[in-house]
Amino acid sequence: MNSSVQNNINDILTGIKDICIKQGRDYNDVTLVAVSKTVEVEKIKEVADAGIENVGENKVQEILEKYDELKDVLNIHMIGHLQRNKVKYIIDKVALIHSVDSIRLLKEINRRAAQLELIVDVLIQVNVADEETKYGIKIDEVNSFLKNSAGFDNVSIKGLMTIAPFTDNKEDVRQVFRALKKKFDEISALSYCNVEMKYLSMGMTGDYPIALEEGANMLRIGTKIFGSRTYNK
Repeated sequence: MNSSVQNNINDILTGIKDICIKQGRDYNDVTLVAVSKTVEVEKIKEVADAGIENVGENKVQEILEKYDELKDVLNIHMIGHLQRNKVKYIIDKVALIHSVDSIRLLKEINRRAAQLELIVDVLIQVNVADEETKYGIKIDEVNSFLKNSAGFDNVSIKGLMTIAPFTDNKEDVRQVFRALKKKFDEISALSYCNVEMKYLSMGMTGDYPIALEEGANMLRIGTKIFGSRTYNK
């Protein structure tokens, strides 16, 4: 009998497939990242049983606690805010860092990666709505950010990420996603050193269908997979 996690993933994948077919997109090009913060390892492993290859964690400490048991089963993504002094702990443990929001952070990732002779894949976090409560660079600063990142040979910028405003107004959410897709396409047509617009990471449990309709190809979904969680902190 399938677990609730597997059933939930099947429902999500069916929805992704339906939206992509309507748009004439290949649904196999969409990457689902299961957001596993506060979830115990055995339950996270059910994601792999359901055919999903990627999980996302918000905190460095949780990555370190779960890494040994997950490293051979799933790719771990760092999707939460990353402090520069924590980079050294996860630099060789994550498949993708979604949340690069400053040149100083990018510089530290590059420095630590060079020490280990790694090339680390990252996304640039963009604060499209320019909300004071969210991390990320402003959308009109993305191009200059990419120019300033040209000398970091141990970092490979693989795309853009955003978190939509928490609002019931779906049109506001849609406009944020649409704006980032426009920027994504604009950059794709340009040539920057160490930059490839491969992933557009946007959309979570409450808004991923809209994100998908607006061009996202990487979704970060937690609650709809694992259920509601109680956070102690």
